[in-house]
Amino acid sequence: MNWNIEYDLKCMTAQEAVSRISSGNRVATPNAAGAPGHLLEALVSRKDELENVEIVHMVPLGKSTYTEPGMEKHFCHNSIFAGAPTRDTIMAGHGDYTPCFFHKIPDLFETTLPLDAAFLHVSSPDEHGYMSLGVSVDYSKRAASTAKVVIAQVNRHMPRTLGNSFVHVSDIDCIVEFDQPVLELPPPVITDVEKQIGENCARLIQDGDTLQLGIGAIPDAVLLFLKAKKDLGIHSEMFSDGVVELVHAGVINNRRKTLHKGKSIATFLMGSRRLYDYVHNNPAVEMYPVDYVNDPVVIAQNDNLVSINSCVQVDFLGQVVSDTVGAKQISGVGGQVDFVRGAAMSRGGRSIIAMPSTKRQGQISSIVPFIDEWAAVTTSRNEISYIVTEYGIADLRGRTVRDRARRLIEIAHPRFRDELKQKFEHRFQAKF
Repeated sequence: MNWNIEYDLKCMTAQEAVSRISSGNRVATPNAAGAPGHLLEALVSRKDELENVEIVHMVPLGKSTYTEPGMEKHFCHNSIFAGAPTRDTIMAGHGDYTPCFFHKIPDLFETTLPLDAAFLHVSSPDEHGYMSLGVSVDYSKRAASTAKVVIAQVNRHMPRTLGNSFVHVSDIDCIVEFDQPVLELPPPVITDVEKQIGENCARLIQDGDTLQLGIGAIPDAVLLFLKAKKDLGIHSEMFSDGVVELVHAGVINNRRKTLHKGKSIATFLMGSRRLYDYVHNNPAVEMYPVDYVNDPVVIAQNDNLVSINSCVQVDFLGQVVSDTVGAKQISGVGGQVDFVRGAAMSRGGRSIIAMPSTKRQGQISSIVPFIDEWAAVTTSRNEISYIVTEYGIADLRGRTVRDRARRLIEIAHPRFRDELKQKFEHRFQAKF
């Protein structure tokens, strides 16, 4: 059948499409900026007809109305990466959190989390009937191939990203045409503390390195201090507007990459419309599913891979806590461990965990003798290389536990160093 005819036959309203969802179904929706707002609003509008519909996704960048009070009977959120709209529902027990390395999430849809339906958010079809998954390829590609029902919001504002990012009209059951702005991530506020952290991280980056950047003010601050570098590359789970700045400045050109030479590689994107316009039909950027981009074996094929991620707490042993504050799930493991491991296997690779030396407006040290009760270790002490704060760099590679603690205390906030030294002497029965 001609794809144009098939497309027309599958077109319907959002209300008609979401009528395919029944009580007790599990529905996967795209990650972060890829959230199909029109489809989700239509699903929520049916709440009185539905009970216990499980909605699975990672970063919540949209409204997440299905997690609000009063929705408990109708929807249950299964988070793979918590965010501001979803943390409270997890803590209240109306939702839950599933720990999983980012590159393994697609496998869940064929094992423990089989899907009744997958929502997609795609670009307009090209002349061959292929639609791009745009800013969120990651696990959506596998969701589309495994779900019993696939419902796509076709949006002319979704950028057409290249690489392995396409689904065909024949892969879709229900097509809903609805144009709306793609969700944007406001630029983070970069304080003097983050700038100093960024400058310290930049000292560990050399000409020709390939970078992985996490989310937030610290990775963006690092980019501010790379303008004198040359021939940098990108192989990252995501990137944002700061990368565009360095591309235009000639700093990022991917010339010296050993994998996908000349291409910036990612699995999802979050940023402003400027970023989305930059990646649209841009052959210098390729998007691939996360089980490829974040596979440590693939990551390691990039020589001199530098991973840069942030955290909330590090203990004397070098254990890193990034996704919990005590018992509260605040985010997820994401790709941190994927890239820490990939960097460790990369020839000349380095992994950096960066954080402000304090939290809660300077009231609490981020470097502690013991991690908080109920907190979860995100990256183990065996995998840590560099810890960076605004006060310096602690190289933990090959160091004893006592040496690690000493080095970490040296980059702690001065206000807490004396107390940490006392804790050190008590714990290790040794002079600092």
